[in-house]
Amino acid sequence: MPIRIAIQQTQGTPGDIDANIAAAEEAAARAKAGGAHLLILPEMYLSGYDIGELAFELAEPAEGPNFKRMAEAARRHGIALLYGHGETDESGHCYNTATLIDSQGRRRLAYHKAHLYGDEERAVFTAGGTLGVPVDLNGVMIGVLVCYDVEFPEAVRTLALQGAELICVPTALMVPNKAVPELVIPARAYENGVFVAYGNRCGHETTLVYEGLSTVAAPDGSIVARAGKHEELLFADVDPRAYDDIRRLNPYLDDRRPDVYNPPS
Repeated sequence: MPIRIAIQQTQGTPGDIDANIAAAEEAAARAKAGGAHLLILPEMYLSGYDIGELAFELAEPAEGPNFKRMAEAARRHGIALLYGHGETDESGHCYNTATLIDSQGRRRLAYHKAHLYGDEERAVFTAGGTLGVPVDLNGVMIGVLVCYDVEFPEAVRTLALQGAELICVPTALMVPNKAVPELVIPARAYENGVFVAYGNRCGHETTLVYEGLSTVAAPDGSIVARAGKHEELLFADVDPRAYDDIRRLNPYLDDRRPDVYNPPS
């Protein structure tokens, strides 16, 4: 069953969760009006990404007050939401998290970023220990990664082998890294026979400038939709069945030879 997705490419308001939730509400209303079933927001959307230790201070438990506000927004607008935020656990660890809420306001998936990028992230966050399991949303199997994760072929391949048809990637990609949306994202889609939806930030945030260029790539490596450098609500239609012939032509998952793959750990 095809679905329509929307990506809100945005600068966001660093450190202001209330402002970012209000902006998510507005984007959800516009996405729903455009026929979308799922709205993707960037990495660390709720608090901001480039905010140092403040990211830890603004993080909350898995189903804390801000989760409840986002769940209510999903219910109110009748659209699923995928958004980035900081999440704490009982041990005091903080994770760079992407949470998927369905259109009924139910928490379907919470993924902790496994590949932390740079000393700044490692100073605040604990790396996740699993890539998670894809979930069914409106008849499409969805897997989730966060930003740097998608640059590791093994991460996307693992989700594809578990049946993912659409891999959603909230991100905070800064300049100069346009090779990721222009080359890596379509390659990941093609080599795994999946859609990849890469939702980036744009503009300035504290010390960083973001690439924008949010991208949706199809299983044949083609670009279904791509944003520019500025704020934009990007739409794309995702129909896995329309690419069955491509997967038959390029049966990479079936033709793998795990018995000869013995890389050093």
